[in-house]
Amino acid sequence: MGRVVYVPSTNLMGRGCLNEVGPFIQDLGFKKAFVVTDRFLNKSGIVGKVLSVLDSVGVEYQVYDQVKPNPTTVNVHDGVDSYKDSGCDFIVSVGGGSPQDAAKGIGLVLTNGGHVKEYEGVGKTKNKSVPIVAINTTAGTSAEYTINYVITDEERQVKMVMVDKNSLVTISVNDPELMVGKPADLTAATGIDALTHAIEAIVTPGAFPVTDATALAAVETVFKYLPRAVKDGHDIEAREQMVYVMFLAGIAFNNAGLGFVHAMAHQLGGVYDLPHGVCNAMLLPIVERENAKRDPKKFRAIAKAVGLEVVGKTDEECAGEVIEAIKALSKEVGIPSKLSELGVTDVDLEKLADNALKDACAPGNPFMPTKEEVVLMYKEIL
Repeated sequence: MGRVVYVPSTNLMGRGCLNEVGPFIQDLGFKKAFVVTDRFLNKSGIVGKVLSVLDSVGVEYQVYDQVKPNPTTVNVHDGVDSYKDSGCDFIVSVGGGSPQDAAKGIGLVLTNGGHVKEYEGVGKTKNKSVPIVAINTTAGTSAEYTINYVITDEERQVKMVMVDKNSLVTISVNDPELMVGKPADLTAATGIDALTHAIEAIVTPGAFPVTDATALAAVETVFKYLPRAVKDGHDIEAREQMVYVMFLAGIAFNNAGLGFVHAMAHQLGGVYDLPHGVCNAMLLPIVERENAKRDPKKFRAIAKAVGLEVVGKTDEECAGEVIEAIKALSKEVGIPSKLSELGVTDVDLEKLADNALKDACAPGNPFMPTKEEVVLMYKEIL
């Protein structure tokens, strides 16, 4: 069976690369940018840095800064309405996964019509998005690299997962200088999100040599540099290395798929509006423990990437040590271990389990758990 590898055609990475994107935008002939972001980034001065780059190449802009941490259908359609009245001819997304996802939703509704709810699932649109220049400000989600995006349906309290090649951005920009000084908890959550992408991409049946290579490299680098980035928000080397982690993990899961960690985490975000990376971090060792019971072979390679000794050990022993290493890393970088630490106490486990089993990421898992098994996994993080 042939493979199709999706990745944006142009990707700028490394210190100072934001200042290099202007000529790329000029080459594409764009005249006015619709800048999709959130209020915090707009007020903090990050958006201003991007606008200065647009000014330097004579590109006009209009800013839309209403995106929530878990972007909603309302965010998308308010953005669509604003774009239609703006005279813009492309989108510039500025932020972490939330503005990136919202921008994809806006871009696709503009070219395909209808409601973003109709796009839930795999490949539901016919036309490519409005061109997007994705300027990322956190190291973890890989939203700027991938054909995935997630929008919250507030009425159903469900995070809708869309997998659509038409959402692929035109240019991605990952400048670690935009990430300097980010809070430790955000750095930790997005970093473990990247680790989750890598590990799920390795254990999924959809993995193949290209995705294995990039995912394993991402795992190795996360364990080396995430603690440094969390400890010192101004450690530019650690920030830059986490940018590379995000790219490597993004290539991996964009083309291999994800699994039940994401399927379960999406429900917690949709119902309780929790940070996606934190939900992934709490669930990752639990789900992978169950995956390892069915197929421990792939955990040997993960153990090597983590830096564990594998000689003379069984695959099962390697898997057990990987899971303990994940727990230790999460603890070291300050990830909560229980939902109660996030203020969530009254949890509808039945609803969460039902929706997790319907999630678009679920089929990528090495096995499909029963509803009862899903409920038991959720109970472990109450």
